[in-house]
Amino acid sequence: MNDILQYKNYYASVQFSATDEVFFGKVLGINDLVSFEGSSVTELKTSFEEAIEDYLETCAEAGKEPDKTYKGTFNVRVPSTLHKEAALYAAIHNITLNEFVKVALSYTLNHKKEIDTAIDGTQGPLLEHA
Repeated sequence: MNDILQYKNYYASVQFSATDEVFFGKVLGINDLVSFEGSSVTELKTSFEEAIEDYLETCAEAGKEPDKTYKGTFNVRVPSTLHKEAALYAAIHNITLNEFVKVALSYTLNHKKEIDTAIDGTQGPLLEHA
């Protein structure tokens, strides 16, 4: 699992630079690049919150929507065997492949704890096609 910060429904990924001896992060889910840094965890969190406040203020002044707009479409690359298996499963259940993917995404997001366990270490059936 990545290190993620949250503030006011905004999320940021966090990393550490051993060379610069600084924590740094980038806000996720927005159209713009908003980054922040700190030499301690406390400083990093404060910098993140200040970056969000500044970003929201700047967007309000510019009359711009701060959140990224998602179209609801995206390309997914999977192994051909997984594609075939999913297409056959969808056909057997008389649904489109698109509907199958929506169900799979919804199921995953509704079972985050079990999925996180599978992704973070226990190489179970959820990862056999990876």
